[in-house]
Amino acid sequence: MRALVLGGSGNVGKLVLQLLLERGAEVQALVRTPEAIPADLTANKNLTLIQGSLLHLSVDDLAGHIKGCNAVIMTLGHGLSYGRVPALGLWMNPHELVVKATQMTSEAIIKLQPPAPIKFIILNTVGVANPDGSDPYQPGALERGLIGFMKMALPPYADSVKSAVYISQQIGDKHKSSLEWVVVRPDGFIDGEVCAYKLMEGIQHPFYEPDHITKANIAHFMRELAYNYDTWNTWKFKMPIIVNASQPHKEKK
Repeated sequence: MRALVLGGSGNVGKLVLQLLLERGAEVQALVRTPEAIPADLTANKNLTLIQGSLLHLSVDDLAGHIKGCNAVIMTLGHGLSYGRVPALGLWMNPHELVVKATQMTSEAIIKLQPPAPIKFIILNTVGVANPDGSDPYQPGALERGLIGFMKMALPPYADSVKSAVYISQQIGDKHKSSLEWVVVRPDGFIDGEVCAYKLMEGIQHPFYEPDHITKANIAHFMRELAYNYDTWNTWKFKMPIIVNASQPHKEKK
């Protein structure tokens, strides 16, 4: 298994690196700040760090990094803070980091015309509805209004929506000989170890009543998608929701 990780210096990204390396994968990680990767990971001979910003690469450059990989795992996101100012990162450029990265990676994979489809695994959020309208839970008027406001007021949320729309509607299964994808939609992130979790086809509840999911479980599922044939065939071209099997904060109510 050979994988390229985009966003490997983030909270989930570092866990993805760790779990891939534990399975013996050959991993390349494109990161802006290599020093953000823990020393125990950088010491692993199977990890190659590529310093740079994805949006500064050409599609050809990115294709060069993807060539020979079985999977591309993208855990990119927007930082909450900017400098020492909390929450300012929500409004700082690049506003379309995730959708542009989704577009570039898709174009690079398709351009390669690999002998077998490359898996593209994208981290998104439960707050983003499946563009095909298949989510079991459908928001009411008030929640739709809140979602519309979030799209206008919160660039990272709008970015995540655009990424989901692009991969599902522009790419879909049109290039399935070269590219297969899964969009992972976790609910409320919490710290914690890998534990039992469950996967669902779509959103089950309002976004303001989150279930919890450990970051380690998110990383574990993304690794399983990369490695496990049955898991991949179950979820390819879909947008699964992932939550912890146990929800103590709700069970106490």
